Amino acid sequence: MDAPNSHPPFDILLVEDNPADVEITIEAFRRSRKGNHVFVCHDGEEALDFLFQRGQYSKPGTAPRPDLILLDLNLPKKNGVEVLEQVKTDLRMKGIPVVVLTTSDREEDVARCYKVGANSYLTKPVQFDDCLKLVEDIQQYWLQISKLPPKNNTAP
Repeated sequence: MDAPNSHPPFDILLVEDNPADVEITIEAFRRSRKGNHVFVCHDGEEALDFLFQRGQYSKPGTAPRPDLILLDLNLPKKNGVEVLEQVKTDLRMKGIPVVVLTTSDREEDVARCYKVGANSYLTKPVQFDDCLKLVEDIQQYWLQISKLPPKNNTAP
């Protein structure tokens, strides 16, 4: 039985094509010892297949609806903004918080992501320890402090 104020593990979708960034992010979640499940997609098309349970993710149980999406902008096949647009225009997906986690700090990228529906926009730090701290902060805010919508929420 869960202890008071604890929660079941969350499902997190990390959409990132850089293997080093994937490794750092997964290591940060592992170190937190919260038991959250991190699923990784390496390009925008794979992320959309995961989210809409198509292709390799069409088998039941292979792609749970994530509680949180960590989305890079510079992705192959479909970029992060294209993924964000599709997520935020679909009634089944639009309630999922999307944190854009990217190297770009360009004002036009920030503005466009928020206009399309990003819930947060964070620039990736360069140093390993700073990356670990950022992932810890994301996890604490989005998965412990914030109240997330239920997974079956389809209301506009």
